[in-house]
Formats: sequence, C-alpha cells, structure tokens
Amino acid sequence: MVDPLRRDILLHRGIFVAVALALIFIRLMPMGGLPGTLPGPDLLMCLILAWLLRRPDYLPALLIVAMVLLEDLLLMRPPGLWAALMLVGTEFLRSRIALTRELSFVVEWLFMAALMLAMFLGYRLILAVTFLPQVAFGYALAQVLASILFYPVVVWLSHVTLGVHKPGMGEVDEMGRRL
Repeated sequence: MVDPLRRDILLHRGIFVAVALALIFIRLMPMGGLPGTLPGPDLLMCLILAWLLRRPDYLPALLIVAMVLLEDLLLMRPPGLWAALMLVGTEFLRSRIALTRELSFVVEWLFMAALMLAMFLGYRLILAVTFLPQVAFGYALAQVLASILFYPVVVWLSHVTLGVHKPGMGEVDEMGRRL
C-alpha cells in the first residue's frame, strides 16, 4: 500500500506536470500577437514560485528544470538559460522557506516581485553579454509586471482548486508528520 503522504506528493507532482504542459501548449497557440498589444504573464513562473513557497516538497529541482527546459526548447529561447535562472531563483527561495513561512501575503508578493525582477534582469544581462537578440526592454518588462500582477490570482487558484497552501508552524499531516 502507498503511504498517504507519498501519494499526495506524487499526485501533486503529476498535477503540476499536467498544468505546466497545458500552460506551455497555450503559449504555443497562435493567439494574439497583434502589433501594439501587451504580453501576457508568464504563468508557469508564477505557478512554480507559488507552489514552491507553499509546498517545496511538491516541486523537486529536477522537475522544475525539466518543465522550464521543455518550455525553452518549444518557445525557441536559448536552451537552458531560463531554466538555469529559474533553478537559481527557486533554490534561493527554497533556502529561505523557514523565513518566508510566516510572512503576510503583501510582503510575500513584494518578495516574489523582487525575485521575478532579479531573474528578468539576469536573463537580459546574460543575453546582452552574449550578444543574443532580445525583445524590446519595455515589452519584456511589461511581461514581468503582468506576471507580478497575476501572481495573487495563481496563488488563489492553487489554494482553492488544488489545496496548495502554506503550512502553519507546527502543522502536521494526517499521519502526524510535520509539514
């Protein structure tokens, strides 16, 4: 018989993979793209950061890298660059889980905004240093700002639909193990 905690973790990992693949598929759809329109948010980044802050055991580093690398390859971005930056950003966040557990949502949102902006600037800097073509700064910044604004919606949807919430201090699962 499968351990209930292990089953829950594997179930949520499977849900994450399914949602990530759906988000990548939606980004590949030939919708929008009209001149003068604003870019949409990076929902996969929002989902990864929201889930990682709430339940880091659901998203191992290898799963994050695999999904973002697949997105890099399918969206024809420099292979592995955004995946590496997401790995650095998520591991930075994972190392501060104990500090961020009791933050209010507004402070958490500001922390996520700073992390998203740092990853965005790192991506732009690496592309500039290697002389790779980039989209216009304003357009890319608009996508990051849209991601920052959409982060609370992703958190709310994750909590309401999938029950991904931040465990409180001393909270235990049904088997009595600390979360």
